[in-house]
Amino acid sequence: MANKVETVPGSVRALKYEQITDLSTAKSLNPPDDAAFAFIQADTQAVRWRADGADPTSSVGMPLPKDTLFQCTCNLTEIKFIEQTSGATLNVHYFGI
Repeated sequence: MANKVETVPGSVRALKYEQITDLSTAKSLNPPDDAAFAFIQADTQAVRWRADGADPTSSVGMPLPKDTLFQCTCNLTEIKFIEQTSGATLNVHYFGI
């Protein structure tokens, strides 16, 4: 199956990029105050996430397979990620309206 290509609407502004390399414990994102949404990609290994403020574990939470792009429009300060397998990296790009 081919990877889906996401596009960013022309009326948004790119605000910040961050890469989280240590996901051995649950980690929160660090969005700018004016971020409306983020594109998130698990790189090298799959991760799990929860958007209710609780910590995911390597077996509990929503799975995000490696190389999958996830557009997160939830509360960016409450979502947390953890690796399913050692060595996961998370690439995050924040956007504002």
